[in-house]
Amino acid sequence: MNDQLPGRHLPNSPFFVERAFLALQQFVHVEAVSGVMLLVVTASALLWANSPFAHSYHEVWNLPISFHFGGFVFVKSLHFWINDALMTIFFLVVGMEIRRELHEGALSRFDQAAVPVVAAVGGVVVPALIYLSLNTVAGRGQGWAIPTATDIAFAVGVLALLGRSIPAGIRVFLLALAIIDDIIAVLIIALFYTSGLDSSGFLVAALGVLLALGLQRLGFDSAIAYILPGVIVWAGFLMAGLHPTLAGVVLGLITPVRSAAPEVVPPVIRVETALHPWVAYAIMPLFALANAGIDLRNAKFADGAEFVALGIGLALCAGKPIGVIGAAWLAVRAGGCRLAPGVTWPGVCLIGLLAGIGFTMSIFIAMLAFTDERMLDAAKFGVLLGSLISVTLGLGWGAEYAQRHRDQ
Repeated sequence: MNDQLPGRHLPNSPFFVERAFLALQQFVHVEAVSGVMLLVVTASALLWANSPFAHSYHEVWNLPISFHFGGFVFVKSLHFWINDALMTIFFLVVGMEIRRELHEGALSRFDQAAVPVVAAVGGVVVPALIYLSLNTVAGRGQGWAIPTATDIAFAVGVLALLGRSIPAGIRVFLLALAIIDDIIAVLIIALFYTSGLDSSGFLVAALGVLLALGLQRLGFDSAIAYILPGVIVWAGFLMAGLHPTLAGVVLGLITPVRSAAPEVVPPVIRVETALHPWVAYAIMPLFALANAGIDLRNAKFADGAEFVALGIGLALCAGKPIGVIGAAWLAVRAGGCRLAPGVTWPGVCLIGLLAGIGFTMSIFIAMLAFTDERMLDAAKFGVLLGSLISVTLGLGWGAEYAQRHRDQ
């Protein structure tokens, strides 16, 4: 993300530039509101799962929903359709955001991207090491990636609560860091949380990608035309043994970043702007409602589950800040990298604390890492606890930082 989009690739069109800036402003606003919604929905899920109606919580998400096409019948639970189908749209927006940032945003120039990239890597490595130091026993170690992801909606939402006294450069740094986190998380899912790969599935997915590229080549501009290629890629990934939501990332990365006509907004901005509110206000809250409900009344974190929760919580609220701040400091200290204008070390500390807010992607990875319900509940509890501590620390430090900035 950038407060000012570089102009070297943009058409000389006030209309285009205005629409690009509006897209940026809308993205930040939607993420901020979405963060508040996620907080409310998460609390609702916890209350529901710990109420006298707790049995209905699990019954609702296990409802079977079937898809019929001729003689073909595909039956899965509501939970599957939310986590494996609707979340594909979430990953599609992630893919388009990555595509746009690599082309024209904060990741398009080395001098802007270097420090956030190094900081993001540090924010992945240190939490993973902290988690693994507490979970060396077989059956728990596969949760190492859970605390490595930053929830961009929650983080931007907390930053918005701190007001306009926070410099714009801090927001750009945080957004760049979160996007790089998403890239790393997607790679981790693809490389470490897949098994039994089937080559025929890759052929089906490749067919879908080629069909999408062919429609682009022919000039098809309607998003409806790409539903069929998207379904084919999704089904191919499911057949191959990869998590089908990764199909969204692939389709997002191949979305065009340029338009044929100078006065037309590029497809990547147009589609992302259209889908982003649906993802932020509907899909992500629904995902939170379906997955954040942990029954704490009978929770017994035993047989190592307590170390899963402790490892994730500690990795988020301590490992993330240490990794982000430490890696950024080493990058600048070593030379060749520098902080962007308006970004100070107290501001980097704020970014590090907010980076410890992991929710959507962390819970998503937790469900891939653990099939044991006790371990999964412990992992979710660790995500919620570590994120809550990070929110508290971030708000406290951010309020002090904002006051200092106003007094300057």
